[in-house]
Amino acid sequence: MAAVLPNAAPGGPMPGLARALMQAGRLSATQAEALQKKSVAEKQAFIDVLLSSGAIESKALAVFCAETFAYPLLDLGALSPEALPAKIIDNKLMQAQRVIALAKRGNKMSVAISDPTNLQALDQIKFQTESTVEPVIVAHDALLQLLARISKNSEQSIAELAGEEAEIQFAEEEEAASNVADAAANEVEDAPVVRFLNKMLMDAVNLGASDLHFEPFEKFYRIRFRVDGVLIEHAQPPISIKEKLVSRIKVLAKLDISEKRVPQDGRMRLIVSPTKTIDLRISTLPTLFGEKTVMRILDATQAQMGIDSLGYEPDQRALLLDAIQRPYGMVLVTGPTGSGKTVSLYTCLNILNKPGINISTAEDPAEINLPGVNQVNVNDKAGLTFPVALKSFLRQDPDIIMVGEIRDLETADIAIKAAQTGHMVFSTLHTNDAPSTLTRLMNMGVAPFNIASSVILITAQRLARRLCSCKQPVEIAPELLLKAGYAPEELDGAWKPYGPVGCERCNGSGYKGRVGIYQIMPITPAIEALILAHGNAMQIAAQSQAEGVKSLRQSGLVKVKAGLTSLEEVLGCTNE
Repeated sequence: MAAVLPNAAPGGPMPGLARALMQAGRLSATQAEALQKKSVAEKQAFIDVLLSSGAIESKALAVFCAETFAYPLLDLGALSPEALPAKIIDNKLMQAQRVIALAKRGNKMSVAISDPTNLQALDQIKFQTESTVEPVIVAHDALLQLLARISKNSEQSIAELAGEEAEIQFAEEEEAASNVADAAANEVEDAPVVRFLNKMLMDAVNLGASDLHFEPFEKFYRIRFRVDGVLIEHAQPPISIKEKLVSRIKVLAKLDISEKRVPQDGRMRLIVSPTKTIDLRISTLPTLFGEKTVMRILDATQAQMGIDSLGYEPDQRALLLDAIQRPYGMVLVTGPTGSGKTVSLYTCLNILNKPGINISTAEDPAEINLPGVNQVNVNDKAGLTFPVALKSFLRQDPDIIMVGEIRDLETADIAIKAAQTGHMVFSTLHTNDAPSTLTRLMNMGVAPFNIASSVILITAQRLARRLCSCKQPVEIAPELLLKAGYAPEELDGAWKPYGPVGCERCNGSGYKGRVGIYQIMPITPAIEALILAHGNAMQIAAQSQAEGVKSLRQSGLVKVKAGLTSLEEVLGCTNE
């Protein structure tokens, strides 16, 4: 474990430890010079050369340093790695500078060191921890032994976290690995790190997670999963593996592992079993303490579950199916990020995906592969924008067009013209509810008569966590139910709201899976008249309510009444 010295010419500056020993008469000038020359020639720390020469014993040197520099002396023999504070100093830095963190109180930290003249080590510890460093002298051989045990325990902890080799395979892994230089490939093929990443992916799939977050911080590294829309901490591996873990992910996603200064995006495919494959979308982001990596799980089976499993009420499902079966027009799906818009659109496309229908989609990016559908990834840098893709689609004899998102007037105009010229168009917008979608289009600059003549239905949606089977009835005061939006006649005692309990199946959360909450608003002649009269969102909402369209809150309360979710969930994801 010899520390490598900076290149220096023989006869250069004498180390502080050598000078102290010379002044005390424990080392002659000739001995000191010879040891210094050997230290530089062999690129070893002076203390290693000194002790190996037999000029002084390790324990005697420790006593000498404690007396000479007036620092406390500690016997490391009684200490075990488990008794030491964790995550105060990065393990890599401890091993490189050969120091061990012993304790930290407030802004002061005690560190074990065998050479107190190694000011570079003390300064680095001070800089990294932003603490006042208080050296404690220990025997050099005991320090090296304990450092070796700490390093071994760190490797064991990774292996334990990784567990057994998971039954997992990545598509085109060999091709990805061949794109990396040999040295880099060796670094990212560290077996415990590979097994650990495989385990994290399998855990995420088994828990039904939608996203994995690998997050580096100054003193720790954590991995969080988004399960049923909520982030939960799943693991805190040693901070020393963060770079190898990111490199491994980059190799699999065919990203540049040498580029750490700018964000990167990629994809990879996970082969869970011979019959199940999952796509993952990868995003890296440089942060203060390393690259944060987010992996989004894109499960194609979600788009094939069928419309019945998404949570539409019977009347809502009938309205949606009627709209998408029309020969032309525009259907818009709205809601915030993560509200399930893509799954809803893909479900509709799956219903319409038949041999006699030509379907083209422009997405940023295409999240789920749909066989039989012509999917295009927009690429702004290459000039393949939504408007460019749409114009090309219209020359490709389409029946159905899906636009990932209407972001600007140009995209909206082309999409509306397509809907007016005999094509069915699906798209998404980011609005709070269905009525505000119409005013959003008008604010973009779309002419009201174009909106009225093309849009046939708008659906707004949210995702609420579904109660697990361990749910129990809860007592909620009638005034709170009335305030939430229930009508007095609904509080007839014939039903009871349910709340979360928590069991092994739901990992103690009380929720398992999610259920959709929808507002389905068909564009009726009365609403068309309001659009042509430049009506605002409040007027359109009032008209739709009069025609029997439920708001998102009202749809959510129906789910509470049916025992599918809790009142807290509905209040948390809807406004009224």
